[in-house]
Amino acid sequence: MTVATLTEAPVLEDYFGLSDAELNERIEAARAKLGERLVILGHHYQRDDVIAHADVTGDSFKLSKLGAERDRAEFIVFCGVHFMAESADILSAPHQKVILPDLGAGCSMADMASAEQVEDAWDQLAAAGILDDFRVMPITYMNSTAAIKAFCGKHDGVVCTSSNAVPLFDKSLREADKLFFFPDQHLGRNTGVKFGIPLEQMVVWDPFQELGGNTVEALRGARLILWKGHCSVHGRFREWHVDQVRKETPGIRVLVHPECVREVVEKSDLNGSTEFIIKTLEDAPAGSSWAIGTEVNLVNRLIERFPDKHIRLLAPDLCMCATMYRIAPQNLAWVLESLVAGVVPNQITVPEETARWARVALDRMLAIK
Repeated sequence: MTVATLTEAPVLEDYFGLSDAELNERIEAARAKLGERLVILGHHYQRDDVIAHADVTGDSFKLSKLGAERDRAEFIVFCGVHFMAESADILSAPHQKVILPDLGAGCSMADMASAEQVEDAWDQLAAAGILDDFRVMPITYMNSTAAIKAFCGKHDGVVCTSSNAVPLFDKSLREADKLFFFPDQHLGRNTGVKFGIPLEQMVVWDPFQELGGNTVEALRGARLILWKGHCSVHGRFREWHVDQVRKETPGIRVLVHPECVREVVEKSDLNGSTEFIIKTLEDAPAGSSWAIGTEVNLVNRLIERFPDKHIRLLAPDLCMCATMYRIAPQNLAWVLESLVAGVVPNQITVPEETARWARVALDRMLAIK
């Protein structure tokens, strides 16, 4: 099957009546027509029928960098969520256009911290005298909006990923009196614990309460201020899941993402980023048993990739990134055939000033070894 000659933009709704075989053929035909003008990025948590068409798979920051490095690619189609596409646009060259196949593919964690809320929190810290008496460094997780990254750039802060959180905290805790970490409290807490920060020196900032729900004294005594945010996927893992798999499979090793709650991380054998999880299983001996606490699509692909190991999802129920799942083959086919027709749909463009300051925070992160 070939892509029909189009004189106007295709209509998304028309793709939902196509069979899987038709969609696959039309996606591949459009890819062939676009050639090196196109690169399709697929996040690890993306559904299999979309990953099948990706040129590159990986985590959000890795994909953003790889997309920018494909300098012949005019179109970067990011099969992920909104903040990832923003990061890709920040890092991309002027001639490149970043496209998100479904604009509804957002991130609940990123949405838990708006730029206005963070600015207000910063103003409250200033009014309470915290910023006068202490050096407070804002750190935002990669899973945040471009506006939050820009906030960090403007206030001598930095961006971090789950892969580099440990060296980043190591450097930052030597330079600042306090860290203000958003939007994921669990990654911040779990990383802080690795540096011996007592839990009593960590406070949670609730953006819907005055001073985040804390006293001035508590804020003055805290080394780590954690934004009240979390991942809807990793937040579903519970202590009893760990207890249950250990009971069912004696000797099983539990490997979880640091976005999980502290109690789950404490009960696990290992915790680390998505890339750490993949590398650990690559290096694990044949016949070893693993329960993985992360997104189900990734776990299922790891099960297929390493048939010589016994791998299972930590939780008995489905732990899926629902917003990532919004991107379907229908969206991908529509986007690619629109590009063939000369129409650029769903382009993600970060305002120039926001992108400039966000890049400052990203560059500070990249400078940390």
